[in-house]
Amino acid sequence: MEFDKDLTARQEARELARRAETAQRKLAELSQSQLDAIVEAVAKAFAAQASALAEMAVQETGFGNAEDKRAKNLFASQRVAEAVRGMKTVGILREVPEKKLWEIGVPVGVIAAIVPSTNPTSTVCYKAMIALKSGNAIVFSPHPKAIACTRKAAQIVSEAAQGAGAPADAVACLSIPSLDGCQELMKAEPVRLILATGGPGMVKAAYSSGKPAIGVGAGNGPAYLHHSADIPEALAKIARSKTFDNGTVCASEQSLIVERTLENQVVAEARRQGYCFLSDEDGKKLASVLFRPDGTMNPQTVGKTAPYLAELAGITVPPDTRILVARERGTGMACPYSMEKLCPVLGFYVMDSEDEVLAKCMEILDFEGRGHTFSIHAEDERVIRKFAEKIPVSRFLVNTPAALGG
Repeated sequence: MEFDKDLTARQEARELARRAETAQRKLAELSQSQLDAIVEAVAKAFAAQASALAEMAVQETGFGNAEDKRAKNLFASQRVAEAVRGMKTVGILREVPEKKLWEIGVPVGVIAAIVPSTNPTSTVCYKAMIALKSGNAIVFSPHPKAIACTRKAAQIVSEAAQGAGAPADAVACLSIPSLDGCQELMKAEPVRLILATGGPGMVKAAYSSGKPAIGVGAGNGPAYLHHSADIPEALAKIARSKTFDNGTVCASEQSLIVERTLENQVVAEARRQGYCFLSDEDGKKLASVLFRPDGTMNPQTVGKTAPYLAELAGITVPPDTRILVARERGTGMACPYSMEKLCPVLGFYVMDSEDEVLAKCMEILDFEGRGHTFSIHAEDERVIRKFAEKIPVSRFLVNTPAALGG
């Protein structure tokens, strides 16, 4: 039966891609104002269902919490709509007479979009909106753990788009959770671009498909607290970020790094705000449930609260604990807290100097997360500039919660 299921999934992927290609040809005939009206309709319809979709996602996946997923759904609809409102994306975008140059926006065609289980509804909304805004059709491949909520999100988007003038099949979603189906979609002849959000394996598959791809894989962003920062405020921002949707945002902080002269002050203030610093023994117990023997994350720990994780690991923490913190020194597979943790858990590094902090941050990112996200809390522009010129990321965040700033 599995073999038949995979064959059916592959056939569905090819069929949806073909139908999306037909729809895209019709989309390409629409004016900028018509595309804009479709995007506005999608944003309005999706925002109206933000709470229901959030509840559905939490119930199906067991990841995160409904309140924060609602916030992500609203951001992916209302805020994205605001960001692209008035933006010209098709036709002549800009004329430069002195260079005899025209910049022209032309749709790429059909887009294949991979949707992660950690953000299974908000991802659908923003990817659909940016596709439709530029005259492209889009076909979604949902994660097996989130197929119902992802398909519901795609249905809401599709119905709203059609109601505003988009052709049928401009927004579609696979119904069979199959790796074969996903791979078939990415390789389907009509697909011209892949938007891949997910684990390293899925992103690698997208880049290996032979099609242009934009991938966002694992993050592993360090957060540096410099002595010039407002320490209580910085720790409050990190706590808000790391607990947002129970840590499922890949841009959220994964390591907290300070210089030794600041250690005692940071630890005392962090404890006051609900951070729980684990002993080495308890840190090992927690690591044993966070990661499987091959170094991959245990899915049973993703998007869970700090007290739940502590209970799972058999360790005792204060009832008001918001974040679990384990001391780490090195990086690599033998140093579990140097890796991405999609839950309210932080690695804690204490270094002897600013230069050692910089070196450690680069070492962490070189191991995992290079090109993703880094955050710094500082008022000294010198140190901000120094790190910005060295840290290999695409999002360098200053004095902001990384999950939200990212």
